[in-house]
Amino acid sequence: MFSKCLENVRSKAPLVHCITNYVTVNDVANVILACGASPVMADDPCEAGDITAICDGLCVNIGTLNSMTIEAMRVACARAQALKHPMVLDPVGAGASRLRTDTARKLLDNYDFTAVRGNMSEIKALASGSNDTRGVDCSGLDAVCKDNLDDAVGFVSGFAARENLTVAVTGAIDIVSDGRTSIAIYNGRPEMGRITGTGCQLSGMTTACVAADMISDAGSAGTVFAVAAAVSSMGVCGETAYANLKEGEGNATYRNRIIDAIYNLSGEELDGRCRYEIR
Repeated sequence: MFSKCLENVRSKAPLVHCITNYVTVNDVANVILACGASPVMADDPCEAGDITAICDGLCVNIGTLNSMTIEAMRVACARAQALKHPMVLDPVGAGASRLRTDTARKLLDNYDFTAVRGNMSEIKALASGSNDTRGVDCSGLDAVCKDNLDDAVGFVSGFAARENLTVAVTGAIDIVSDGRTSIAIYNGRPEMGRITGTGCQLSGMTTACVAADMISDAGSAGTVFAVAAAVSSMGVCGETAYANLKEGEGNATYRNRIIDAIYNLSGEELDGRCRYEIR
């Protein structure tokens, strides 16, 4: 099922505009390249609209906000919306500060995002407007596990329906929902949390998958499945990269091996190794 979405990215090679954070910008660009798309990073308001216009999709990441990048996000979102380009929001650290929470919430309120990807604490902060997360990490109280999966799926599905978009909550168990179809994904490794930026990388790849799905000549698989394909790909590649680590190698090498695994991932391997259920 997910192989079609990955193959769409490689056949269409969408150009993805990322307004992302300076902590992870290089890794985001490399993951977008590895999956078969092309990245461009432009965060000055004077060119954000022009760059968005020539791209196939927009990824907005609030990881290192400042007044200039916030304005660039508004300009880019307005242009993408006018052109009906897909937009993905990564609300990094929403709930950790009023600036982050309010900025992410205002972006959602003012622009028609196609998808939002974050951890459960970030998504709950968007839903409630609260500020009680643990930095950019998911609170232990919000972690999704088998015992609370039904409730978590219900929350994510309800939020997606209210916001009229696709929501991806990533963690030990990933949940993707558009309010009608919900998918629980069981791939990945806990060690991925020891690398700065795997979530940011995934948001970039998610934008590539959604953009490619929308411009595919073979027909759309649907946004919820395009998002789930990106989430599954990252999880499968996290497993591959961990299995390929050698003695003495740590999280820096693991980061590079994840990017390599994405580059080498085939649609056949993805479909054969992804572990998911539609709920």
